[in-house]
Amino acid sequence: MLNSEVRSSINNFILPLFFAGLLCFPFTVSGQQEEPETPPVIPEQILEEDDFHQRIENLIEESDEEIDATELIEELELLRQRPLNLNAASAEDLRRIFFLNDIQINNLIVHRSRFGNLISMMELQAIDGFDLETIRRIQPFVTVSEVVERRRFNISDIMERGNSQYFLRYQQLFEEQRGFSPIDSEELEENPNARYLGSPYRLYSRYRFSYYNNLSIGVTAEKDPGEEFFRGSQPYGFDFYSAHFYLRDAGRIKTLAVGDYQVQFGQGLTLWSGLAFGKSSEAINVKKNGLGLRPYTSVDENNFMRGAGATVSLGNFEFTGFYSGKGRDANVIEFDTISQEALVITSLQQTGLHRTPRELENKNSVRETFMGSNITYRRQNFHIGITGYYMELGAEFRRNLSFYNQFDFNDRTNWAAGADYNYIVRNFNIFGEAAISRNGGYAILNGIMMSIDPRLSMSILHRRFSPDYQSLLSVAFSENTRVANENGIYLGLNARFSREWTLNAYADHFTFPWMKFRTYAPSRGYDYLIQLNYRPERNLEMYARYRIRNKPLNSPDASVIRYLDDVKRQNIRLHASYPVSPSFTFRNRVELVYFEHGSKKQTGYLIYQDIGYRSFASPWAITARYAIFDTDGFDARIYAYENDVLYAFSFPFYSDKGHRAYIVARYRFNRNLDLQARFAQTIYTNRNQIGSGLDLIDGNTRTEIKAQMRLRF
Repeated sequence: MLNSEVRSSINNFILPLFFAGLLCFPFTVSGQQEEPETPPVIPEQILEEDDFHQRIENLIEESDEEIDATELIEELELLRQRPLNLNAASAEDLRRIFFLNDIQINNLIVHRSRFGNLISMMELQAIDGFDLETIRRIQPFVTVSEVVERRRFNISDIMERGNSQYFLRYQQLFEEQRGFSPIDSEELEENPNARYLGSPYRLYSRYRFSYYNNLSIGVTAEKDPGEEFFRGSQPYGFDFYSAHFYLRDAGRIKTLAVGDYQVQFGQGLTLWSGLAFGKSSEAINVKKNGLGLRPYTSVDENNFMRGAGATVSLGNFEFTGFYSGKGRDANVIEFDTISQEALVITSLQQTGLHRTPRELENKNSVRETFMGSNITYRRQNFHIGITGYYMELGAEFRRNLSFYNQFDFNDRTNWAAGADYNYIVRNFNIFGEAAISRNGGYAILNGIMMSIDPRLSMSILHRRFSPDYQSLLSVAFSENTRVANENGIYLGLNARFSREWTLNAYADHFTFPWMKFRTYAPSRGYDYLIQLNYRPERNLEMYARYRIRNKPLNSPDASVIRYLDDVKRQNIRLHASYPVSPSFTFRNRVELVYFEHGSKKQTGYLIYQDIGYRSFASPWAITARYAIFDTDGFDARIYAYENDVLYAFSFPFYSDKGHRAYIVARYRFNRNLDLQARFAQTIYTNRNQIGSGLDLIDGNTRTEIKAQMRLRF
């Protein structure tokens, strides 16, 4: 149950702020006649929802990192609620469906211009690039309607047809972590950072008002475990607040973003904030689609813009300008003795956690300012754009430099500029970007996606990033996490042997011309993946996958002169998804891993069974999993996507020995209110402690509960 402080904050502060942003002036937009919101899931849609989650897992799992894909899930869920009309959707609208590439999108638009509007969804089969599999994938997110109108709306129309959603989520571990355990007052006084200041639960609150895809207003708030709430360091409640106002296609104003927003241009070399994908089993999808200014709805407390930006369309030209200024978490080593402002920092932090006095000292300790612009010339099948930005920190950046990181950004100011292009001719999509930073470092990426035959598609991508390229907001296709110190060539393949059998594969060869962390010499490596898919009927899918990756590191033997040694990791996976009745779906997976670094060898396996229940006749929807895992250590860890409450995200790794189970249940009271809950527990059989530091649990069990309410009005 919510305590009185939480209820008071929602009633007295958050909700009035939500509705304060609804005041706006009448304007005119061009758009499509939207279909009514989709009804609750019916049995025939169960497989599409499972496939939806499978596609998300395919995109994110190869990163071997715990990333936040909440924005992606939210975007697709919004499309499920209000599908795009294929007879009116623009290329930018269609790019919101990440299942489609630019060749398919361009072919659809050309088909509409030549032959008029689509009559039914099955007409897509006459368009190059649209087979039955693709049509099935996009079906939950699109519709076909002959009614396309120019819509003029004002405040009364917005309030009548707009859609509001409010989420409240509670999450907590059952077991006590060291940071929340009792401690002697004298010991705490001697070491104030020995315990967390706040309560052990996470609280998440979000309101969003949307009017089709033209208007979005929202406020998001989050308190992490260990952070205080309406007391001490957090007298205003949540540790993190985010708000946005986003307007799209209002006359010449293509986009207007006020508050918190994201900026995405080109292929991510110059400027890209927010989620981006690299290699995946969707092997040919290597191209990024920069959507310019986007509303920010996630809870990453550092990597976003806060200020304002706008894109104006003048004929074939689009002009974008933006400004951002906000506090940024940083490790401060020198303060001004009078103003207490940071003078020198050694690093920019990413965690967003403010649970101890030391972490609170670093909160918003340095001001980060961005300003920039983009100009793009756009035609139906071609565009070219130029992007540039200037960045300034409110303190001197003084990293602890060594040989391997001597080229990293280590200054107070920086700028970067780049040019990107995209050209589609028939079934070929050529794209790329080149960028340069203030110190003369450069980054170049070029690629081509080809639909050679209805049964064969390929992609080739080449990148060359100098060791001294510096841009703090760059996320591009790469093996490294940063856009620097990498050269590589990638080949992706999708082959459809028949209606039942398809093959996805890629090969990526890369070199690192300078040293890296734990790699004290230039190195080279490779990454191969092959996946064979079998779908004999609409409700049955199986695949087998093999992946091998080699990224050399320093030799593990510290008693001799360090040399580079191969680090090979191999994964073998067998996966099947199939319904056993109109309401029940089963999923099974077996995955093996082999890790080798010199004389150090680790192996492991993961086996799980999923059961999903959904029925049109029942307000209940339930998903459960039981998994057994056994690995020799952290290097043999195995990642696996897990179902979660709506708009939440779970992609943990399985390591050591034990078993894990979870269950997610949703109860729909009516179309406006539903409750969801998740219970997950991991039991280790080879350890008596879990975690480390203040997160340490004395015991072999880790249990998490999560509850969420969604209200629509």
